[in-house]
Amino acid sequence: MSMKSSQFMFLCRGSSWSLHLGSLTCGNTGVCCSLDADKYENDPELEKIRRERNYSWMDIITICKDKLPNYEEKIKMFYEEHLHLDDEIRYILDGSGYFDVRDKEDKWIRIFMEKGDMITLPAGIYHRFTVDEKNYAKAMRLFVGEPVWTAYNRPADHFEARGQYMKFLAQTA
Repeated sequence: MSMKSSQFMFLCRGSSWSLHLGSLTCGNTGVCCSLDADKYENDPELEKIRRERNYSWMDIITICKDKLPNYEEKIKMFYEEHLHLDDEIRYILDGSGYFDVRDKEDKWIRIFMEKGDMITLPAGIYHRFTVDEKNYAKAMRLFVGEPVWTAYNRPADHFEARGQYMKFLAQTA
């Protein structure tokens, strides 16, 4: 089944997972695969995902007090509820944290992310991120084309990406 990236959340996990994506989007929109974060530099499965999804740009961010400039400010910014006009793709290479996303009823769903997990949040979905009690996560950030870092804090319902996402949710009801 082929779908636009704005129509689903893509989750890969190196270990088993139990998140039911049906409460966020529609029942069969999640894709699960196994990725080995220890070999991300030469992982054929990651390369296949990047090629198929046109993820042409990437970098690595380490979220911890010793590595991230303006750590406290950045952590607060990541945790502020926001959306993006493009998909947000994150692959956890080490450490762990949480993505919180809004479901159809505008309630939070907390997604625990750990080493080997990859997630794509569709453009227009309200979300936030925080590290867990270990205060450490190392993640690959992937983009289609040049990176766009702009986050629009809630309320941001006037953007076309939000309207398209809401239309998709309404169709899956």
